[in-house]
Amino acid sequence: MPDAKAGPADASLPDPFTILRSRGYLVLLLMAALVGVPVSAVAFGFLALVDELQPILYTDLPKTLGFHGTPPWWPLPLLAVGGLLVGLTVQYLPGHGGHEPSGGLKASGTPAPVELPGILFAALATLAFGAVLGPEAPLIALGGGLAAGAVRLVKRDVPEKVSAMMGAAGSFAAISSLLGSPLLGAFLLMEASGLGGATLALVLVPGLLAAGIGALIFIGLGSWTGLGTYSLALTDLPRAATPTVAEFGWALVIGLSAAFVGVGLRWLAVRLKTQVERRRVPATVVLGLVVAGLAISYAEGTGKPATDVLYSGQSALGPLLSQSTAYSIGALLLLVLCKGLAYCASLSSFRGGPVFPAMFVGAAGGILLSHAPGLSLVAGFAMGVGAMSAAMLGLPLVSVLLATLLLGSQGLTVMPLVIVSVVVAHVASARLTPPPPPRRGRPRSGPREVSARLTPSPPPGAGRRTEAKLTAVSGGFVWISRSLVRVCR
Repeated sequence: MPDAKAGPADASLPDPFTILRSRGYLVLLLMAALVGVPVSAVAFGFLALVDELQPILYTDLPKTLGFHGTPPWWPLPLLAVGGLLVGLTVQYLPGHGGHEPSGGLKASGTPAPVELPGILFAALATLAFGAVLGPEAPLIALGGGLAAGAVRLVKRDVPEKVSAMMGAAGSFAAISSLLGSPLLGAFLLMEASGLGGATLALVLVPGLLAAGIGALIFIGLGSWTGLGTYSLALTDLPRAATPTVAEFGWALVIGLSAAFVGVGLRWLAVRLKTQVERRRVPATVVLGLVVAGLAISYAEGTGKPATDVLYSGQSALGPLLSQSTAYSIGALLLLVLCKGLAYCASLSSFRGGPVFPAMFVGAAGGILLSHAPGLSLVAGFAMGVGAMSAAMLGLPLVSVLLATLLLGSQGLTVMPLVIVSVVVAHVASARLTPPPPPRRGRPRSGPREVSARLTPSPPPGAGRRTEAKLTAVSGGFVWISRSLVRVCR
């Protein structure tokens, strides 16, 4: 992951702690706190809407149409409609539906207000109709866009760097409770954006404040509405055993296995994406049917619900672990295969986040391997989650935290195993992934060119417009910290 460390040009910047003590910085913190309240409320409403739409489409609608229960073939028309809606949104609405997930979870900048309806619509069509992606990327984009737009409404002549910083705080607030901890959401955004250097704390503190307030809003709204907090945290977990020498050997195996699977899924998703870009709408419909077909095949082959394959897997992680004895080895094999391929198809065409499906595929694989001698259930589950997250996202620190904080106190017991599996998966994935093609042309100076050296090349098949957006975005994160000097003086 690129690291926006301070370079020679930063030598003239004042001491970051001087900025931290300035009056202007206190104003920024107050703005971040105020922004966190409405943004987190909107994020809660978005998650509640998705949670209501899913059973309406898959349970209530077939009963309304006269069916006794949900027919096995029901995912086919729904995912075809979902694919059509996403394809039309990406093709014709501003913003192209938001974050393109096949490249992993990367900073995509603060969207313009005109792009927010397309991001919202594509996310709802993806998540509600059952594609295998999560809500984290749309929430980050919506939170950032709403926060930046709110700041511009209050003061039209606000500096662009301040607007971008408030957008980052809004993103922190939007995912404050989604991963089970505001701190974990902050680490996710920090590592995904590549923030670093001496001014790291200056950029992160407003976001942490907004995330903390957002978590309180999530808790309050969850209690008031009775809908819960939509948090990833698991409860009623099996007890984790002390790691053994054999399990450290399994950590190597799981890490390597996750690397091969993750690189393969990303390779296939990128190549499918190049075909989708040629004929966006019909190709998205076809891949929606592929996801539905995989879910139906799994359900018919195992007798388990098709929802094991559909959706992101966020709410299914807990039941998968607690009811793992109900899954045979064959069922777990088919689950990993079908969920992984459905994940790949969704990455290439739909809009959403890549985090939760990667966690679910890794969890199912870890539970599968726990049937082998020398590997306990909780250790296999945790290492699978961490290793597959590292392989798919390229964020090793977040992957360790995801796998351990998810399990609460039990996660502390297996943390050494998770660290080994994550490091192996991360390094092996880097070795297995082909290097990006070298850049051509004369080097120039400026924000875009600085970001070009800090941002990895987009996957093959991405257009010049996509590359320009990615480089400009990460360059923005580098220049945000520098602009604090002018803003806070």
